[in-house]
Amino acid sequence: MSLPECMAIAPVHRLEAVQDFLHMARQQMFGTLVDPQQTPADLQHFEQVYAAGTGGMWAARHPQHGMVGSIAYRAYDGRFAQLDFGALRVVEVVRLFVAPVWRRQGLAVALLDHVRQHAIAQGVQLLYLHTHPFLPGALEFWQQQGFQVVQRETAAPWHTIHMQCAL
Repeated sequence: MSLPECMAIAPVHRLEAVQDFLHMARQQMFGTLVDPQQTPADLQHFEQVYAAGTGGMWAARHPQHGMVGSIAYRAYDGRFAQLDFGALRVVEVVRLFVAPVWRRQGLAVALLDHVRQHAIAQGVQLLYLHTHPFLPGALEFWQQQGFQVVQRETAAPWHTIHMQCAL
């Protein structure tokens, strides 16, 4: 599948441009597992993490429907002590959200391809991400995109699945 021609993917330079979409998507995906009043740390520090740092964020927009998808990556910070990527240059893929009516039309693949191109241009060697089994189709999607499971956590409620993909 290819991205609909009317759709545009562009870098995000200001949180305000995507904040409402990201909040809505986070609530849809995680429901009561997250506090709707809490802003995640990466978004609290959007400028340093995505706009000015080594990371980046992109949004997919439709001319009539506005923002319909997002994706970002940031330098992996080693926050999962059990994962050891050695000296590899690793970034963490985060914030892949596609509005439900736009799913299964190639948008998530197009967003990920966009991130891969930018990561390769920055000399990144490995993409890392984590997902959860309660997200329908997420594990299968990432595996279809070349990601491999490196560890599964069994702690409730998240049951986190850690994945990686060499570039």
